[in-house]
Amino acid sequence: HVLHLRLPPSWTVPHYGIQPAPLPVGGVHADRGGIQKAGYEAIIMNSNPETVSTDFSISDKLYFEPLTLEDVLNVVELEKPEGVIVQFGGQTAINLAEPLTENGVQILGTSVANLNRAENRDQFDQLIAELDIPQPVGATATNTPDALKIAEEIGYPVLIRPSFVLGGRAMEIVHTAEDLTHYMKEAVKVSVDQPVLIDRYLMGKECEVDAICDGKDVLIPGIMEHIERAGVHSGDSMAVYPPQNLTDAEKQAIITYTTKLCLALECRGLLNIQFIIQNEAVYVIEVNPRASRTVPFLSKVTGISMAQLATQVILGSTLAELKSPTGLLPAGPLIHIKAPVFSFSKLTRVDSLLGPEMKSTGEVMGTDVTMQKALYKAFEASGMHLPSHGNVLMTITNQDKAQALELAKRFREVGYQIIATPGTSQEFQAAGVPVQSVAKINATSGDLLDKIKAGHIQLVINTTGLNEAPQVAKDSIIIRQTAIEHGIPLMTSLDTADAILAVLESQSLLTKPL
Repeated sequence: HVLHLRLPPSWTVPHYGIQPAPLPVGGVHADRGGIQKAGYEAIIMNSNPETVSTDFSISDKLYFEPLTLEDVLNVVELEKPEGVIVQFGGQTAINLAEPLTENGVQILGTSVANLNRAENRDQFDQLIAELDIPQPVGATATNTPDALKIAEEIGYPVLIRPSFVLGGRAMEIVHTAEDLTHYMKEAVKVSVDQPVLIDRYLMGKECEVDAICDGKDVLIPGIMEHIERAGVHSGDSMAVYPPQNLTDAEKQAIITYTTKLCLALECRGLLNIQFIIQNEAVYVIEVNPRASRTVPFLSKVTGISMAQLATQVILGSTLAELKSPTGLLPAGPLIHIKAPVFSFSKLTRVDSLLGPEMKSTGEVMGTDVTMQKALYKAFEASGMHLPSHGNVLMTITNQDKAQALELAKRFREVGYQIIATPGTSQEFQAAGVPVQSVAKINATSGDLLDKIKAGHIQLVINTTGLNEAPQVAKDSIIIRQTAIEHGIPLMTSLDTADAILAVLESQSLLTKPL
């Protein structure tokens, strides 16, 4: 949406302006709790028909128009707002900040220059170095030869990320020089103004924070720990609050780096930061100078109305004046899980394999006094229901087989039978795990697809490797699509499988006789 903030005509104070804000909860809460509470008229410009029913009765005016520069400027010309809030509109709104400024429109909150320091990969790299904050080894490139040289020096695989993108779009893990050349030429627009960042790909725990800053003080409502390791987009990851596996030293590093970045960027409003933790070292991988999709989740579980509080800060109040706490808030007794929801059964041409580019279309939450109970509620809410026993089909890439073997043992202990393709089956049997071997795709009869179609499979776990052969990769896609078409729960991350095993194990303990 675009949100115009304007005082009634009888007031003598200047009126305030626009906010592109496709996040409905962010925009609406900014309206009701921050803008109108401050005495301003609130006007939303919204390009999403799904959220109009939420917004029209909350704001003073609603413009249902595309969020293009021309359309926003048309509304600005009509309403003549004093300024624009872009922080509640995701990447679409952030991308409008600079052209709006060039057309004489004031951006409220964090300045355009500082928005660019966070969004532009080259400027962000310089900022991180100045603050002496660890980040994965990497560099920026604006052309293919430089990108190839950087990747060769870092070593493959590398994570490549463009500037100013939405939902991890065009973010990829690249494994070869040939793939990198194709990426630079075909997949992304690269220029001096919009370089790409090429990082060493780190496999570790991922976590994130949403912070509110008034330019002087910083509030961190909570740290969210992802269940899936780095490599899966944060929007597609399950997240737990409070974190269950972070040391005090790791939490303190996250607080320190968050505070440094907020103050260095002269942040006024919201800031989202994503971290990777590997071998107890904390690395910053991305900073988003706006509200993220986790703001509604974090607001609900901490009791801090983050959109309202951030809006008041954007309009000039300080955290001290608002009697807001600062630093990291202490966590309560409950455990909360955020789980993604996917629409692969409707979006049939989207590969269900999770990676750096976001594919989820919604999210749910589970809350309870234990991790296992909260996970159970989150899985059930997202439609991931597993019976207490059945058959699990495991088609596992070589690099994952050691971890998959341990999962297979645990599945057996809770009452599941293991079915696997010949290569995986042979390794499991050699380790003493009973397993039924099933033929790969294109067998004359009785292959794994027949098992799925006949309803003999209750769960499919499919992982792919870094450099799979073309036929193997193609077969993996067919396996995933067939599972989805027949309503079989599918997991492409062993971390997610580990989480659902924790639920099954807790249920098994409850049903075992004393």
